[in-house]
Order: sequence, then structure tokens, then C-alpha cells
Amino acid sequence: MGRVLAIANQKGGVGKTTTAVNLGAALAQKGAQTLVVDLDPQANATSGLGLRGHQGTTLYDVLVGGAELSSAVVGTGLSRLLVVPGSRDLVAAEIELLSADGRERVLRRAIEAVSPHFDVVLIDCPPSLGILTINALTAADGILIPLQAEYYALEGVAELLQAVERIQAALNPGLEIDGVVMTMFDVRNNLAHAVADEARKHFGDRLFLTFIPRNVRLSESPSHGVPAITYDPQSKGAQSYVALAEEIVSRGTFSLSGTTKTDERVEGLR
Repeated sequence: MGRVLAIANQKGGVGKTTTAVNLGAALAQKGAQTLVVDLDPQANATSGLGLRGHQGTTLYDVLVGGAELSSAVVGTGLSRLLVVPGSRDLVAAEIELLSADGRERVLRRAIEAVSPHFDVVLIDCPPSLGILTINALTAADGILIPLQAEYYALEGVAELLQAVERIQAALNPGLEIDGVVMTMFDVRNNLAHAVADEARKHFGDRLFLTFIPRNVRLSESPSHGVPAITYDPQSKGAQSYVALAEEIVSRGTFSLSGTTKTDERVEGLR
């Protein structure tokens, strides 16, 4: 069974989708058969992987219409990287799922049917703690938390951790926090370093050594429908996600066949 990771933070604009797209591409580049599941009604991961205006089966059809998840899996043009497209219809799914039997486990059942075919499944969650995110946390083996390097970031994560505890108690006792990744990190900003220090005290070794910088290539690449490691492989943003993928693999959370080992790793920007 592939490991299922929910990329979640109820605060918007912290880099969830950027992480889903670029970490997924980096893991695929390292040899992992990777699936990105776009659970966000904004569908930015879908457009960021070149499927803007997708007209086929979407995740909404799976969650509400009863379609098999396999019927919604689409290639991205990158080897070993596939995506289940999202759509604005997922806004309606928030309401329609409330009356469904086993509403918290709909996504879990769908993913269980395809996860043996993948090394890793990344779920790009919406910026809320509603029924869609609850479905993601119920389906996931682990949670990856993007943490923006700014003042209110830790307060938002505290709320998320409380939600994780409730999910563990009621729906998914096996859910783990796989790690916290600092995003939008500006090495010149003293506040960013202060937030990183507080995160390090709170999360210890669950805080990844790799920090994701503010980087123009990460911002530009979605408009071209490709990850940054395709758009500009040598950019600091692209290299940071390559380093994050290497760090995740090195932790032994899951194994990859054909992974290229390297002695070089970007470990933060301080």
C-alpha cells in the first residue's frame, strides 16, 4: 500500500498546493509512483499540473457521484506523476456529503482501491477544517503541515493539531504527523527566523531541515501548467522541493525503488 499524506493547514496561502505539486514532481523524479489528489475546490493543483479546464471525471464525481477513483486518474506529462483533478463542484460536495452514510470515510474508501498502485498519494486539502479536510485526514496515514514563516502561523497550526487529535480519537487512530515544513522563508527576515526557532522548539525533529524559500519561479510555474522543477530546475524553489523529497525518503516513511542517492542536500536557508 502506498503511503497517503494529507497536505493540510486550515490557513490559506501557506503553500499547500505549491507543496503538493512540487513535492509530488520531486518524488516522481526520484522514482516514486506518485498520485496527487486535488481536494481543494479552487483546483489549483489541477491547473498547476497542466489540466486547467479539465472536462473529464473529477474528484467531485468520485465523492458524490460514486465514480471509481481510478476513472479520474489523469497523466500530467511527467513520468510517474498522476493527478485526480479537482473542480469548483467540490464546493457543493461540502454540503452534499453531510447527508451521506459514512461521510467522513468516502475518500478513504476511494483511495484504498488505488493506493497499492502508488508509492505515495498526496492529498491537497482546502484551507478549512470542513468535511473535505476531515475526509482527507481520515484517509491519510500521515499529515504534512506547511507552516508559513510569519507571526500568526503557529496559532493556526495549534487549531489544526487539535483537529488531528479529534480525528485520531474518533476516525483514524493510525494518523501520524509526518512533518512540518517551513514555507515562504525569507532568510533576510528576522521574524522568519524567530518563527522557525519557535517551530523547532515545539515540533523538534518533526520540523523538516529543508525550508522552502520565497521564490519567483515557484510563483511563475503554475501559470505555465508545470511544476517548478520542470519550469526552472536550477531555481532555489525547485531545488528546495528536491531537497524536501530527499529528506522525506531518508526518514524511511516509505521506500522507493530506483531512488537516486545523493550526498548533497539543501538544509534550510540560514
